[in-house]
Amino acid sequence: MKRLGGSDGNEQLTAVVATLLVVLLAIEGATILDLRPLMTVHAFVGMLLVPVVALKLASTGWRMLRYYTGAEEYVRRGPPHAFLRVVVAPVAVASTVVLFATGIVLLAIDRTEGPVVALHKASFVVWFGAVGVHILVRMVRVPAALRRRLPGTAFRLGLVAASLAAGFAVAAMTLPQADRLQDRVSAHVGVDAA
Repeated sequence: MKRLGGSDGNEQLTAVVATLLVVLLAIEGATILDLRPLMTVHAFVGMLLVPVVALKLASTGWRMLRYYTGAEEYVRRGPPHAFLRVVVAPVAVASTVVLFATGIVLLAIDRTEGPVVALHKASFVVWFGAVGVHILVRMVRVPAALRRRLPGTAFRLGLVAASLAAGFAVAAMTLPQADRLQDRVSAHVGVDAA
């Protein structure tokens, strides 16, 4: 798919999504510092992140699939460093899936304590370590990938915008559940109504 930029386009898509994720994850991380009054924001941003994270997993998964199926331009780029490929990436992906799945479950079952909360917190610790290493290693390549003029840029930006719009839609639809969690944490019903 040279008209969409090929492997360079995939790298650019991954870089754009990664940049957006760093901003959104910083907001999500800030809520953890004082979660009690920010539970609604934490849940809202968490749900907003789901489609964006899915796009990032899809773009990196596509690169992996194309490399291992022998697509020439992906093979020419070579594989990531063995430690990143064998240790960091699987841990980052697995902990991402567990972190977001447990967050969704907590929102669905309206819980702020119990074993699912413990799993959510534990997966965050693992995720933070793996994703932190991933970001530190990969961030040097992001600026160059963002600056490149490639075919299909509008399509890639459209994918990112669509994932963000889907995230806002999901977050807005789950806002009542997030508000209920906020009420449970603050022990005040209708905090947002005041």
